[in-house]
Amino acid sequence: MNTMPAPQSQTRSFTTIFLIEMWERFGFYGMQALIVYYMVQRLGFPDERATLVWGAAAALIYVAPAIGGWIGDKVLGTRRTMLLGAVVLSVGYSLMVVPGQSVWFLFFALSVIVVGNGLFKANAGNLVRKIYEGDDSKIDSAFTIYYMAVNLGAMISQLLTPWLKDYVNENYGNELGWHVAFAVCAIGLVLGLVNYWLMRRTMDHIGSEPDDLPLNWSKLGAVLAGSVAFVFLSAYILEHEGVARAFVYLAGVVVIGIFAYLISTGERHERAGLIAALVLTVQTVFYFIFYQQMSTSLALFALRNVDPAFVVFGVHLWDWSPAQFQAFNPIWIFILSPILAWAYTHAGKAGKDISIAAKFAIGFVIVAAGFFIYGASSHLADERGLVSSWLMVWGYGAISLGELLVSGLGLAMVARYVPARMGGFMMGAYFVASGVSQYLGGVVATFASVPRNITDPLESLPIYTSLFNKLGVAALVCTVIAIAVLPLMNRLSRTHHGNTQT
Repeated sequence: MNTMPAPQSQTRSFTTIFLIEMWERFGFYGMQALIVYYMVQRLGFPDERATLVWGAAAALIYVAPAIGGWIGDKVLGTRRTMLLGAVVLSVGYSLMVVPGQSVWFLFFALSVIVVGNGLFKANAGNLVRKIYEGDDSKIDSAFTIYYMAVNLGAMISQLLTPWLKDYVNENYGNELGWHVAFAVCAIGLVLGLVNYWLMRRTMDHIGSEPDDLPLNWSKLGAVLAGSVAFVFLSAYILEHEGVARAFVYLAGVVVIGIFAYLISTGERHERAGLIAALVLTVQTVFYFIFYQQMSTSLALFALRNVDPAFVVFGVHLWDWSPAQFQAFNPIWIFILSPILAWAYTHAGKAGKDISIAAKFAIGFVIVAAGFFIYGASSHLADERGLVSSWLMVWGYGAISLGELLVSGLGLAMVARYVPARMGGFMMGAYFVASGVSQYLGGVVATFASVPRNITDPLESLPIYTSLFNKLGVAALVCTVIAIAVLPLMNRLSRTHHGNTQT
């Protein structure tokens, strides 16, 4: 579509996507807050299996948008595919409401969520790109605020679902609370769909070419049939660790192949942007290894080695459920996002905006600081082997600021450097790369697996802090690499900018 919406129309269109993204992430992160605990505490998984299963599921969740982006671009349309994804997601979370201890049924429900996310995620991000196409400073600002939508939904659900699970379990039975919490995730998706329906007119002029055409029912049927097949394939992958590992590594090879093909066959003026996008995508892969620790090693650390009490000047204010500590990530991002968005816009107007590559380098050094904060737990724990809840606050604060500078700008990077004609597909390829690193993050988390015979926090503490300190060092290495490639990135960016202006 070539219609360029007026600024006021841009704002209304963006608000519509902002809100459906917020509700979709409400459902996803509400589930994520509990899923590793559910596998360990309810289904009896050892730490290693729980983190690897969730790492594989997260990888599939991020790999699927590569296909969903193509379906949005070429088959059903970006808007239609996003809405279909939201419907499938609501079904997936509803399946997790069904009580029981069937491992295969859990894998099946997670696989439906994988398919729904694949149809939704790349297309929602691509719609934001289409709203602000051609204005780099606005794209950075818009994607930062869009990232705030992700974390607004996450913040609410990660505070709500753990509390609801604990409350229902304590009052109505140990099994029911888990499934009531998952039901809230499904309700979030329904609310998102209702909200979009009420605001749908603001999106009439935004989308891909198939959105302008009448719905092709045979193509919809083919997409649904393919989705069912992918559900069963995903469930099989989750059930077999070796298959999951092979699938994820193959996905990584495919992403590299996609970039190599597009760079070699693309127009000459497009190559600098594509190479820049490749370099930044590789850096994003490294970041998501750190990110995955929040729902794996850090989540289990909070369960075993963090004092749930919040104390200020000796006064006990409240207790925090272990799963709720994950909410500090979206809380910090919700606080920091508008500040950074303002800073990007202000610097852009003043002609002093630093490059995305430089922001990535700064982000890695801040992530390193966050993990060193957690690594200091061995010196800050009390005689029980427990650390203060406030350590989680400041550790999450550092990692979240780093996240905004790396992952928060990842989608903006694709929007800025990748040609519009391959936007949806490359959004998907970016998510595939993220998925590979999510699985690698799960593998890294297994180095902090606590044997079942260890229940004393004094014994589990050094297992966690050893991993956190090593991750801090790894983040510093990533910082050095990001700084080393800055001259190359600056040349590529100047070339790309010059080509797009001619």
